[in-house]
Order: sequence, then structure tokens, then C-alpha cells
Amino acid sequence: MSVIIRVRAPDGMHRVTVGFTDTLAQLLDRLAPMMKAPTPDSILLTRDVGGKQLMAEFEKSIVSLGLKNGDMLFASIAASARPSVEPSSGPANSNSKGAEGSSMPSFVMQEKVDNQLEKDDGLVKRKRDAGLCKHGANAMCEYCLPIEPYDASYLAQKEIKHMSFHAYLRKVLAESKIHGDISGGLPANVVPPLEDPDYRVKAHCKGGHAAWPEGICSKCQPSAITLQRQTFRMVDNVEFASSELIERLLSFWQTTGCQRFGFLYGHYERSPNVPLGIKAVVETIYEPKQGWEKDGVTLALESPEFDAEMAHVNAVAESCGLKPVGMIFTDLEASGVAKKVTYRRHGNSYFLTSLECRLAAYMELKHPNACRWAKNGHFGSKFVTCCLSGNQDGDIDVSAWQVSNSAMAMYGADLIVPSSVPSKMCVQESTKTRYVPDVFYTYKNEYNLPVTANAKPAFPVEYLLVNLTHGFPSEPNPMFKSTRPFCIENREHLQQVQTLGLVKRHIKDVDGSTEAMANLLSDFHFLVYLASLDILSPDEIKLMGQTAIADTPESAAQLAESFMASNGWQTLALMLREASDSDLNHGAGSAMDTSNSSGAAAASSSSTAAASNGEPWACRHCTFVNMPTDSSCEMCALPKD
Repeated sequence: MSVIIRVRAPDGMHRVTVGFTDTLAQLLDRLAPMMKAPTPDSILLTRDVGGKQLMAEFEKSIVSLGLKNGDMLFASIAASARPSVEPSSGPANSNSKGAEGSSMPSFVMQEKVDNQLEKDDGLVKRKRDAGLCKHGANAMCEYCLPIEPYDASYLAQKEIKHMSFHAYLRKVLAESKIHGDISGGLPANVVPPLEDPDYRVKAHCKGGHAAWPEGICSKCQPSAITLQRQTFRMVDNVEFASSELIERLLSFWQTTGCQRFGFLYGHYERSPNVPLGIKAVVETIYEPKQGWEKDGVTLALESPEFDAEMAHVNAVAESCGLKPVGMIFTDLEASGVAKKVTYRRHGNSYFLTSLECRLAAYMELKHPNACRWAKNGHFGSKFVTCCLSGNQDGDIDVSAWQVSNSAMAMYGADLIVPSSVPSKMCVQESTKTRYVPDVFYTYKNEYNLPVTANAKPAFPVEYLLVNLTHGFPSEPNPMFKSTRPFCIENREHLQQVQTLGLVKRHIKDVDGSTEAMANLLSDFHFLVYLASLDILSPDEIKLMGQTAIADTPESAAQLAESFMASNGWQTLALMLREASDSDLNHGAGSAMDTSNSSGAAAASSSSTAAASNGEPWACRHCTFVNMPTDSSCEMCALPKD
């Protein structure tokens, strides 16, 4: 369903056609070329002439804003508008000049949480100290005056090893003598103070010599690198919306004894436990196609098949208001003691291996953090890395990490390569096409004195790591609330196959009930499979996603009714009605992965044990009734026992 929104602008009246589930940002995207605006974000949109700007609500849908067909909005173009750079598009054009000739970033659309934190004064409030404060309750002194979130004594007192990114930003702005309200962005004619490190030879040097590798000078040659532990972190906490997310990922290892990898999809929010902190809230985990072994996984991250698979996933995630916020993998080994696993990631071994660090750097470079305080429009990354492994008590625990901005830059310049020793990262050798500057790191010797050492040929991985906290909400309220979970993707080798036959059985009890359909659609794995069939249009995928995350049962049922009336769903329903179960399940057997004999043997053994019962069994997690031969639940994929 689409509506026409009228927009009165200085150059006349415009009519913009949008879907009622489209966001205000999408309306601006279509309006910008009509108004010949330099960027959608340069348009000031209001409900009334001179009214409050609607730009703060750009992520809301047309229907949630109460806009109807034929409604009128008023638009104008900001005088200070500059060309736009999308967060995922990489660096902006750093050659654009401000009024005084200084290098300025293009307009950058930051994360919503960054805009919120910029409006916060960031000061840490302190209570009156009865022993030191000699004034009344309504006065303040140096002992109770609010302090900055980057105050060194405060960080030391709270044992904060990494301050939050916005606390670090306030520190940099203070050192650059940029004070006051920063919610309006960078003051005019001020050079952005942040810049990611770059360890590559600078191109187009004007030093009067031949281009690298034939020539090089001090202007284009990267300086020596001294590795130091990063003092700030882009994300402070990783919060999983429910413990079931971890349990379903763990079920793969529990069934096969092999490792598993997944992408974390969610959003970013303020972290109340850290001054100006940010947390990544994980709403779902998607498990891409992968090879599985007892000691790791194999991913084809740059293959066309992987890109096609993730295109469907990202489209569904976007329709639900989600984005990739990180990755997670298991590293588990049974210890021989019942319900205990081996403890092998600690200070005397490693926290992340050099190979995992290099993967984290690769993923963080693919997901740069949009930042208007950076010279090229981005700074660091909010992409996190989580690992499920054994802790010192032999229990399964989550650890969360990021790699430093220096690690990202070293990977981008092809300076580092994983070592055969997991705790060491190797430095590459210079070649005709790769310039490697001197790399050093500092440590304290046995006399507690700082010592500088050459990082070649290898250095400890810890110099590249930034550790995060993690947890679960005290009152879980996950985005996806389906009471009948759909089969998890890419688990064919466990005889858990996503087919049209499974869809037919999954929706058999709907019978036109919009409430039942809304409940089934509130499952990310189900949504992705429906999108991968290439039957639904982009607008229908958006409508499906809006149904899945609706705030109330009433709105979910209303959206589900519209979705069930869509051409794409009617086509799929007709296919399911007219085809036999054998046709719909065709190919399920051939989809089983026989390349991993150890995992297949474990799954087969479990199936044999289940078959010995001879009776259907109800899953203790989701109550779905399974066949006697099933060793794990067909709906939620969790093991029988």
C-alpha cells in the first residue's frame, strides 16, 4: 500500500509516493532530487510553516508518524548543507574545503545513539562529602563538583581501563579548545579533531619524486608505529536480548561437538552503567553457510554465494530496524567432567587468537563508524566480536572484544599476518608493493620499568584488543516473540532443513487468523527464509518486517492482515496449497552435508538414541511435538535432552 505526501517547498509543490511502512528518511531520499537538494539530510521538514523539524524522527515510519494520503508537509534547504556520505559508504571526500581552506568532512548521518549522547553534558555527578565539604546542601565545592567523564582520577578510582568513546571525544574536544554545546555539530571553520591512523604510503605525493615504489620521501612515508593499549572503546557493553539466543547457538555444539559461527543483528542504545556509554543490543543471530569442524569453522566471506545470502538477510534486518552489530563463534571442548568444558582462554594463553583478531579487523573495516567529528567522515567501528568458551570454573561463558583502531589500520595496510602461535601476531616484511614501517611496543620488565621492544617478527595480540562487558537484561523483552520458533538456517547436516514443506506445516494452524500469522512472523529465521524465496517484493518484505516488530498485538494483527493480502504472500500460499508434501520437501535429503563425518556421526548417534523411545516427544523448550527419530526439536533446534 502506498500514499502520496504533498510537500510545499520554496520551488513549488511536490508529490512524493511512499509506502505506509516506509520511513521518513526514505521519503527524504525521494524528495531530495525533486528539490535538487545536495543531500536528503539537508532538507528541513516540518508539519507547519516554521514548526519543529521532523529530522529527529527520520527512522520512524509514515504510519507511526500519523501521516495519511494527501497530508502536507513543509520543506526548505539548510543554508549550510554539504554533500552527504552514508555510514556504510566508507570515507568521505577529504578534499572539500571550508571557508578558511581547512579540510572538512562531508555531512555524515551518525547513529541515533551518537546524536543522543552529544546532547548530554556528560558530567559525572558527585554527592556531598560529609568529611570534606564544609558548605550547605545547596552549594558545591571542588570535592562535590561534577567532573568530566574522562577525569583521570575518576577512571582510576572506578578501575575503568577503557573510557567510552563519547568520553574520549569530550577529552579530545577539550584539548582542541572546543567547548560548550556540541549537539549542533562541528563549529564553522574548525578542523575535525578525530582521524583514524593510516599506515599506508600516501598517494599523489608532491615531493617531486617518482611514485611509490620507485620513490618515497618523509612526506608520504608512514611514521614508525608504537603500539599502545587503546584508552577508549567504541562500544562498552554487549547485551543479548534473551538467553535463548545463546542456547540455540550452543545446541549445535551440544549435538555435533563441532564449532559454530553467527552474525549478531541488533541496534545500539545508551549504556546506563558507563558515563556516555553505548551498548550493542543483540536481537537475533544468523548462522551463514559454513564448514564445521571440532576445532573451528570455515567461511567464504568474499564469495558471490555469501554476498547473495547476506543480501536477503540484510534486507530483512533493515525492514526490522536492525543492522549487523557483531559476530559470535564457539570455541568449546568437553573437559571429561560432566557438564564442564575446557578453560583455555586466559591471561597465560590468549583471549583471541591472531587469526580471530585479523578477522575482527576485517569485519570492523567493513562496518566503519560514521562520525562527524572525524576528518574523513568515519572513526573506528562499533562492530563487536563475541566468543563462547569455557571459563575458569569450567562453565560456558561469553567474552566480548573489539580490536583497536591501530589494528584496523595495520590490517588495512597489510602489515600483519596471523602466527602459528595463537597469542602472537606477525609483522609482514616489506616488498616492492608493501611498505612496512618500524613497529614497536612497550612493556614493563621485571623491575617495573617501561621497555620498548621491536615488534618484528611478532608481538603479543593483547596490544590490539579492547575488552567489553556483556550481559542479559534483568527483564527480557526481545524483539522477536514467536512462540513457535522456525528451523535455524544452514543446519541441513543435522536433518534440520528449511523447505517449503516445513513452511506449510509451520503455518497450517493459521487458517486466516491474523493474530496467529503475526506470531509466526515474529521470528527472524522465518522471515529470512521467506525473503530468500524471491517471491516477495521489497515493499512486502518491509511490511513483513514491520509486522514482526509491531509494538502491540493489535497493530501486529493489522499489519499481518495487510501482509496476508499482498500478492507475494497469496502466490506463496497458492504454491503451498497445490503442491504435495513430497514436492515441497524435494531436495531435503540431498542437502545434507556429508563432508564432516565426525559431526554427522555424532548427529546420527543422537538420532538412534531418540528412535529407541519409539514415541513422539514434546520439546521441553517450545512444546513442539517431534517425531521419534528426531534428536533435536524441529522448531527451535534445541536438543531433546
